[in-house]
Amino acid sequence: MKLQLICCAILAASLSGCAAPGDRVERANIKLIHKQHSELWSKGDLNVIHESYANDFVGHFPGETVHGPAGIRRSVEAHRSSFPDWTETVEDTIADGDRVVTKFRSRGTNLGEFSGKPATGRKVEITEVCIFRIVAGKIVEQWVYPDLVSLQRQLRGEQ
Repeated sequence: MKLQLICCAILAASLSGCAAPGDRVERANIKLIHKQHSELWSKGDLNVIHESYANDFVGHFPGETVHGPAGIRRSVEAHRSSFPDWTETVEDTIADGDRVVTKFRSRGTNLGEFSGKPATGRKVEITEVCIFRIVAGKIVEQWVYPDLVSLQRQLRGEQ
């Protein structure tokens, strides 16, 4: 009888949406990452940096490594200067322990210098993948994989 009650309690908890502590952490991590896509990169809300990034943050971006909140701030400011209307739309998210991976679509209009080249005025749309490592509710490491080939083609006017 006791075993039946325990099984019923487990089944009821799973049906009612109760989550294990690890699930709550993963959901919080996903929320943190989605916010940096939607608020920081898409809207340029620099307040998100202080809330989201650890002081010892390391960002592995194509061609550069970014350190700390000041480094991510410079990256966001430079990118939004090149693409003031930049938006990131998350299409897929995978979370496991301290890692969150997002696949997202990025769009923007090149209205400022980018990678040492003058503005083209062209609209671009690319797919990107990011891997984030989160400790104690803060992003401590990030690996960024944008489709740079497609981005460069679009900036040159090739489709």
